[in-house]
Amino acid sequence: MSAEPTPPDAASVPPGSTLAEIAYRRLPAAPPAEPRPVLDPPNRLLGLAADERPRERALHHGVAALDDLELTALILRSGTAGLDVITLAEKLLAEAGSLHALARWREPDFRRLKGIGRVKAVQLCTVFEIARRVLSAERQLAPELGEPEAVYAYLRPRALGLDVEKCWVLTVNSRNRLLRCTELTSGTANQTLVRTAEVLREAVREAASGFILAHNHPSGDPEPSSADLRITRQLRTAADTLEIRLHDHLIVGDPAVDRAGLGYYSFKRGGHL
Repeated sequence: MSAEPTPPDAASVPPGSTLAEIAYRRLPAAPPAEPRPVLDPPNRLLGLAADERPRERALHHGVAALDDLELTALILRSGTAGLDVITLAEKLLAEAGSLHALARWREPDFRRLKGIGRVKAVQLCTVFEIARRVLSAERQLAPELGEPEAVYAYLRPRALGLDVEKCWVLTVNSRNRLLRCTELTSGTANQTLVRTAEVLREAVREAASGFILAHNHPSGDPEPSSADLRITRQLRTAADTLEIRLHDHLIVGDPAVDRAGLGYYSFKRGGHL
């Protein structure tokens, strides 16, 4: 015979309770519900095909092929817990409004966003500071090198005090403004070896309309040697073939040693070009 249920404690039953209410009060309490696990949002970077991820696209197609979101993700390099790098980059651009606006942010602005600590903030500030400096430098006009005096003034600080011969190629645009000055070779105390192909390669690489060859004489005497004359003739012939103009070949010396008192010798002024 089963035992009869124990009646509830009279003190725990309010007066006037029905039998159903009394029976319900005797039921054991339900265990507390377990909290549902919070699932992280899907990782958008891992959801992309391997060759469609920003780094792989940059490697295969170059960074110029990437959009603003992909470029920002590349700079960030990684996301944070529960926030992949694509989503983090998207939040960053959305908060700023555009990549252009983002360039005006400072470290505290970046650190307002979850997932961007001090290191990432400094990293982003560094990238935009480099961009600002490049743009600032581009606003400054490059020197015009149409005359030997201007070329000498530009190269004199580089050649001052050298005890070996160095050779430079100065590529210029159609207005004779400097595109780039490249130190091509560094030789001995009395000669430097220069190859015509190496000189022309620099002009082609810069898409220059012309160039100037220059080298120094450590002795200070800029008088050209027979080898200097031979190289100039060879270079002019090769440049004409490529329709690139050799404007001048300048030898940088010292006015105190130069018999003409100029401190340089211009093959153009000397009638060799």
